[in-house]
Amino acid sequence: MTQELFLDLLKIMGEASFVTLKIFILTLGFGLPLGLIVSFGRMSKHILINGPVRFYLLIMRGTPLILQLFFFFYFPYYVFGGTLPRFWAAIVAMTINYAAYFAEIYRAGIESMPRGQYEAATVLGFSKNQTFFKIILPQVIKRILPPMSNEFMTLVKDTALVSVIGVSEIYDLATDTMSRMGSLMPLIMAGAFYLVMNSVVSKGCSMAENSMSYYR
Repeated sequence: MTQELFLDLLKIMGEASFVTLKIFILTLGFGLPLGLIVSFGRMSKHILINGPVRFYLLIMRGTPLILQLFFFFYFPYYVFGGTLPRFWAAIVAMTINYAAYFAEIYRAGIESMPRGQYEAATVLGFSKNQTFFKIILPQVIKRILPPMSNEFMTLVKDTALVSVIGVSEIYDLATDTMSRMGSLMPLIMAGAFYLVMNSVVSKGCSMAENSMSYYR
């Protein structure tokens, strides 16, 4: 591979990485708040809320993400006669999938909080919302950052799966270029891009964890 060809490939990979980055950011942007809402439903004592949420969690966590990508891309066609744009079908599928995992992590963090935290907040005159968002949630976030960071890194790698419904990102471009060039270099470069992105994610999570060290 000539230097000129290598630089061209590097430029193309860099452009494709923006698609991967958009998928990552949008999935987190929608999935994190949705996961928190789902965790409330999972902890609800009402069977009409708890039951469907538990079923949703079972389906999302018990079936492969690749099947869910196909489902959310083709389902609108068979029901409504139209399809979502490929990119947004991928975002919907990945958001709903990852929200299920985030929900269980949120739930574990919330349920691990000592009951005395709530009782002390009540004595101090905090409302339920104030207690949760000002006292409980910051401590929960600190506790769940390590398992959340694992999910974030997995999400970076799972963006490669969107290629099955025709979304062109780093992995799709790498395999296509590899077959045309007859070289492993595009695949190696794709792996390097994923590694760099995950290094940034890991570093960011570590910094966030350190910045919240004052929460006990």
